Amino acid sequence: MDSFAFIIHPIDPKRDVTRKYPLLGKWLPVNAIHFVSRFWPPLYLSHITGARSAATGKEIEGWLIAVPYTAPRMLQLSPQEVYRKIIAAGRMAEELGAQVLGLGAYTAVVGDGGRTIAQELDIAVTTGDSYTAAVAVQALHLAAARMGIALQQTTVAVVGATGAVGGVVAQKLAREAGRILLVGRRRARLAEVGAQVQACAQGEVALSLDITDIREAGVVVTVTSAGGNLVRPEHLRRGAVVCDVSRPRDVSWQVAQARKDVLVFDGGLVRVPGAVDFGFNYGPPPDMTFGCVAETMALTFEGRFENYTLGKDLSLEKVEAIEALAAKHGFKLAALRSFERQLDDAMIDKIKLQARRSNDNIITK
Repeated sequence: MDSFAFIIHPIDPKRDVTRKYPLLGKWLPVNAIHFVSRFWPPLYLSHITGARSAATGKEIEGWLIAVPYTAPRMLQLSPQEVYRKIIAAGRMAEELGAQVLGLGAYTAVVGDGGRTIAQELDIAVTTGDSYTAAVAVQALHLAAARMGIALQQTTVAVVGATGAVGGVVAQKLAREAGRILLVGRRRARLAEVGAQVQACAQGEVALSLDITDIREAGVVVTVTSAGGNLVRPEHLRRGAVVCDVSRPRDVSWQVAQARKDVLVFDGGLVRVPGAVDFGFNYGPPPDMTFGCVAETMALTFEGRFENYTLGKDLSLEKVEAIEALAAKHGFKLAALRSFERQLDDAMIDKIKLQARRSNDNIITK
């Protein structure tokens, strides 16, 4: 049976450690978890079964493996030290029999975006970023339509546009956005991405180093490695649609509490074909997974055991190719979710109503 492995790591230290070690997660303070994560070896988490292609009926198996580093710890350590633990996890995947390895969350971001990892392993490697980008755009289209926003008539902001996923998402959205605003931290790199996006754009392309400029946007996609609380309530216009692809999240919990007129949702969740059992609660609902995991699984269904998405520059061609491949095998965009809960029609209608009331109040005043 063809097989894959996927590497994850703790995003929320207390919550995620508790999933594997209930007592440690309960009693260890967060600072202690950050500290000991440096010394903990890679962990076998679970055997994944039951995923079956809708096109061919082919069943695959896989494994979840954890690199215990927390996100802050990865940012503090040298890339070489982080590489060593990821490579050790990759060796575990090889011993289990995996033919392709997916890199999750910060393990895909550190250093050169998986290239060094791939050179050190004997199996194929992918970050999954191509399908993550594709699913984010799919979800954004669904959310904007539900809120009655036409992309052609609004400003679309991409926060983290200089990153791998952000850059290619910006290129895809520029084909239809009335105006696109690219937000990044490095001026020179932002100008490079701006030139690439301009070649695809039907409208104006604007550049900014200031996160507060996203107040101009009716639609926002945020995908950075900033580590949380980047997008705050005061940054968003009334009735905005915000797709948060980042893990840890870029959008502050305060937005959900203070801005009932704004639709915030998680980007990148898809439903897996077949009766999949991931064997471990790593975050998504039982039959759903992130776009990066789905890319690894789709390659396994197709028997394409090759380095697919690596590095910091993604191509639109690869994004669209993996999108078509995933659709062929039966991966489908899941229902919109926001801060771990599903957004049903009534919730979205309530947000629309609140946005309309806010506008009415301003007009009245």
